[in-house]
Amino acid sequence: MSAFSPRTGIAAIALTAAATTVLAGCSSSESSGSSGGETGGRPTVVASTNVWGSVAEAVAGDRADVQAIIADPSADPHSYEASPADAAALSRASLVVYNGGGYDEFVDDVLASESDVPSVDAYSFLGDHGHDHADETSEASSDQADGDHADGDHAGHDHSGENEHVWYDPEVAAATAEAVAEQLGTIDPDNASYYTANAEAFHEDMHQVSDITDRIAQQRPGAPVAQTEPIAHYLLENADLDDRTPEDFENAIEEGNDPSPAAIAATRDLLTSRSVDVLVYNVQTEDNVTADVRRVAEENGVPVVEVTETLPEGVTYLEWQRGAAQSLADALGVA
Repeated sequence: MSAFSPRTGIAAIALTAAATTVLAGCSSSESSGSSGGETGGRPTVVASTNVWGSVAEAVAGDRADVQAIIADPSADPHSYEASPADAAALSRASLVVYNGGGYDEFVDDVLASESDVPSVDAYSFLGDHGHDHADETSEASSDQADGDHADGDHAGHDHSGENEHVWYDPEVAAATAEAVAEQLGTIDPDNASYYTANAEAFHEDMHQVSDITDRIAQQRPGAPVAQTEPIAHYLLENADLDDRTPEDFENAIEEGNDPSPAAIAATRDLLTSRSVDVLVYNVQTEDNVTADVRRVAEENGVPVVEVTETLPEGVTYLEWQRGAAQSLADALGVA
């Protein structure tokens, strides 16, 4: 696993809906549940980040408790090490929901010794939308993260391949929600139909995001863009946009390294020559290099679309994704 730069803060993306408070009970503290991951008979869902915590809460509603290990935007899931309290929360959960693909490897590390804890690995649904994953377990998820999708690791990233930032794919999120509902329905059969209905509603709501990216693809197919690192890969892919950023630049920034002078010069040239229509900017990995790239974009009239890896405070997953997609559409002049 490559070393990554510390996260240096967060700026809220432009949103098209008012933010509502979610995950009120989410923290990195140890779960207060009894053996079996339940509190007073309620299932306890533990998510690796507040992103997947928000997806899980959309399904759990008021029938289960949801806790997120990482809600702090300065924490890097790639290199995060679970505390004893985190490990206890994961091992005692009724259900664990995590990103997978090597992104939040600390969960795999804990579940390796807790193979009986049910889990949902979002990355396992990449490219397999609509299939039944109700029987996904931590063991299967770990095997897939280590094997079938090795190209999702940062060291193997390329623009055409899969990467682990699957929360920017609405269908992966919807499939994850459906898997959470099926798992919770098994754990808490009295409320199975409730969880299923919530997952179906979540899937329907995610069309609000895909409708925006579809409009971008229809009106601006193949529009050239750049990004500081490939966080929003699936957002750009679903919108049929052409990421022209030098791969060496993206990889270096994502791995916390300084890009080569040639890669920096090539990226700056995309902006000074206005060869791209938008710069997609991860505000959580801002450093001197990326800040300079943003400055060059703004000086040359290239719109900047901000993206993040964790939810801004008081924003649901749907609002966050809809806001990112709409910001991209607005920057590209898509009606």
